[in-house]
Amino acid sequence: MPVVREFRLPDLGEGLTGAEVVRWMVEVGDVIAVDQPVVEVETAKAVVEVPCPYGGVVTARYGGEGEEIAVGAPLVTVAVAPAEGGALDGGVLDGPGGASAAVPADASADASAAEVERPLVGYGVAESRGARRRRVGGAGPAAVAAPAPVGAAAVSAAGAPAAAAPAVPAVPAVVPVISPLVRRLAREQGVDLAALTGSGPDGLIMRADVERAVAAKVAAPAVTAQAAAPAAGADVVPLRGLRKAVADKLSRSHREIPAATCWVDADATELMALRRQLNATAGPKVSVLALLARICTVALARFPELNSSVTEDGSGILRHSAVHLGFAAQGERGLVVPVVRDAQRLSTEQLGEELGRLTESARKGSLTPAELTGGTFTLNNYGVFGVDGSTPILNHPEAAMLGVGRIVAKPWVHDGELAVREVTQLSFTFDHRVCDGGTAGGFLRFVADCVEQPGMLLRQL
Repeated sequence: MPVVREFRLPDLGEGLTGAEVVRWMVEVGDVIAVDQPVVEVETAKAVVEVPCPYGGVVTARYGGEGEEIAVGAPLVTVAVAPAEGGALDGGVLDGPGGASAAVPADASADASAAEVERPLVGYGVAESRGARRRRVGGAGPAAVAAPAPVGAAAVSAAGAPAAAAPAVPAVPAVVPVISPLVRRLAREQGVDLAALTGSGPDGLIMRADVERAVAAKVAAPAVTAQAAAPAAGADVVPLRGLRKAVADKLSRSHREIPAATCWVDADATELMALRRQLNATAGPKVSVLALLARICTVALARFPELNSSVTEDGSGILRHSAVHLGFAAQGERGLVVPVVRDAQRLSTEQLGEELGRLTESARKGSLTPAELTGGTFTLNNYGVFGVDGSTPILNHPEAAMLGVGRIVAKPWVHDGELAVREVTQLSFTFDHRVCDGGTAGGFLRFVADCVEQPGMLLRQL
């Protein structure tokens, strides 16, 4: 007889607590192999395919497209042949057909009625063997009867009054929240978790529940005015998935980081001439972005305080020894920031190859969470959009970002004469907590000098 195995959404890393179903890749009744992808989900970091560790027949799916699934919640159940699956914790879970679960004869009634819950991967400490985690939310089949009011007389089975029960101290209600990130968000936004009804398994309070409560608080004062105004016919597009993750991160950056921006125009004629010279020889082509990335790594070696971030509690500054260079890239699902690891160790050619690979992955939407996290400095080439300048928001928790506008022919004074030169505008946004304007201006001026006279890089390499 097949064993029905339940596959739950695994911990996808980076502190993520859930994922949104983008596309199911299997149907109920399909036969799947071990480690075959069954669903495509979107986390706050990327769109990933989730493989199932069991092979067999899909008997159930949980969650529709667009629905958020919590880490540890069921994704699919699979009927596995006994030779492959063996027993499942001494029993067989109920399948969709309604077959009863096989339970060992010596198991207690309440043990067969409630599933043992384990802590999520990477969170908490496993409970002692034999202990079962108390479910939060609705009472299960073995729910304990509520105690009688303090001071009331208890009545025996024979009807005779018994001695009054001793007073029991009130036990505070358990708020069904697992994620510390959700607790912190509620604390920052002034949301009372005890007043929320969770949408997760067993009433678990999810991040989305807190965000809905925050949105309701913001919208409440405008309800009367909106009711009086005529319908405008505007469509409301929900913020979710990657777009919502970007919005949350930018909002946090704007709220927490005292950012300042300085900028300068630079003559990029010599830099463009160097690129044409490099690409005239055999070998991989060198992009403008690769040259700018090389300039950034050299500049950060000269001004290491800008390759840093402020600690979570704001009490110190983390100086990073490696340059994990993020760069803005436009993908199918919006703006993403892939990260080139240890950029300071790569040659200009290697930088170009890695930038090209990550850019192509961004266009396809196939970047992994690891490729989208851990940056220490960001290079933002907004010139590809045909604009000259910008005051970008920092990529939290990074302390600095270099922006580069389009390189365009402009009148420019060169060697004391008016000439047509290829000019770009450079902007530099920095966290004013990590340095003063003198350091930021020195960094930007060094970058501009390298753009105008790329031979200066030879003195630094």
